[in-house]
Amino acid sequence: MSATPKRPRLGLAAWTAALLVGTAAGSGLYLFSYAEGLSYLSDDPRACVNCHVMREHLDGWQQSAHHAHAVCNDCHVPHDPLGKYLAKAEHGWRHSKAFTLNDFAEPIRITPEDLDIVRDNCVRCHGEMVSGLAPAAHGDGARVDCIQCHSGVAHGPLR
Repeated sequence: MSATPKRPRLGLAAWTAALLVGTAAGSGLYLFSYAEGLSYLSDDPRACVNCHVMREHLDGWQQSAHHAHAVCNDCHVPHDPLGKYLAKAEHGWRHSKAFTLNDFAEPIRITPEDLDIVRDNCVRCHGEMVSGLAPAAHGDGARVDCIQCHSGVAHGPLR
């Protein structure tokens, strides 16, 4: 008769590590669920108003001409799949951190990097209409800035 080998017992360090990893994973899953994290992977504009500071923007968009043709992601994220989800991840991280730490401006303001995405998407959709407005037409090589004159088009008048 052969003796069955003894299984190694987990030490205190292994139990502590398992408890910490389990707690972090459980907390992360709970917070992701509580914050309706999956909704941000969709193109549904209602995901944007999970945060109360976006309500005015959604209301303005619903009354704008863009409502019939574009949703938030059409303007606010790149259209290549990798760029889209990288931008969504960066936005999610930045927004969740700002709201958790109560460190955000009201009314919410767009970052310069995100404004570049919006400008690129304006030209992507309205390329034929603005093709005569090449950067060289400004004389200084500056890019076309649709938002400068049309800031209220997609969201209606903002404060």
